Amino acid sequence: MNPTNKKKLKRFIITGGILLICIAGIYVYYLFTLKHKDTADLNPAFTVEALPFIKEFEKDYKTANKKYAEKIVAVNGMITATETADTTINIKMSDTTTGSYLIFAFQKQHLDEAKTLKPGDSATIKGSCSDGVYSEILGVYFISFKRCTISK
Repeated sequence: MNPTNKKKLKRFIITGGILLICIAGIYVYYLFTLKHKDTADLNPAFTVEALPFIKEFEKDYKTANKKYAEKIVAVNGMITATETADTTINIKMSDTTTGSYLIFAFQKQHLDEAKTLKPGDSATIKGSCSDGVYSEILGVYFISFKRCTISK
């Protein structure tokens, strides 16, 4: 290969590399600034009762995860616990016989209404089902939800 072709090839490789880095940077920026729609405005793919929903994960959590993961699910049930942190609140619905539970993390704009819920209240909570996992340490299943809101 003559020296002129080597220089052209070198420029082509450098230009292609810079172009790939720029495209990757734009894609990463897109992912980090991606906004989700308000869950309150979305229709649920499923509406379920809390205890049978938990039982479905206890029976076969891999199949249940395939069915519900990243889908909007409205869950009807009784609040068993609330966990408040600095800027957020998590609501739990538990199966008191097995200890397995659902845990709901609320969107910022819905925190005030979530703070009104207390153990013993019945509610319908709508959120994106993250997944169900079996905890070897606790010996229970837990199913987590993100971007939650109280359905009316």
